[in-house]
Amino acid sequence: MQHSTVQGHLVMNLVVSPELSFSIVVDLAYEPGDPYAVRFTFHLPGDAPVTWVFARELLLDGLSGPAGEGDVHIHPVGGELSEVCINLHSPNGDALLRSPATPLIAFLARTDRLVPMGQELTGRQLDDQLADILSENAG
Repeated sequence: MQHSTVQGHLVMNLVVSPELSFSIVVDLAYEPGDPYAVRFTFHLPGDAPVTWVFARELLLDGLSGPAGEGDVHIHPVGGELSEVCINLHSPNGDALLRSPATPLIAFLARTDRLVPMGQELTGRQLDDQLADILSENAG
């Protein structure tokens, strides 16, 4: 059973207004135990880190066009795939982040090597079957 995780680290711009933004450090994480999700942990100055979990497929879709319903919306900026906007909506307020696309693409490529897109369920089913077999043999 594979217990690897994929981790990434990048700097995004938190956009306060059209004239003001500041850089924040963001940690990315992907675990095969939760194969449909990616985790973004934002390190805000003076505050505790904040983690958002959303669909890996949403991040992939948002790199090429507008994607998302509900609390997370992602879309590319401009005609070239150089930057992505991530809009986060919560009861505590909204955040607009701008990220270079390249580290997000590299992160997704690494997650795809660990658990290929579209094969998430297959991997979990195999793990469940293996666990059933092992528990039967143990008893």
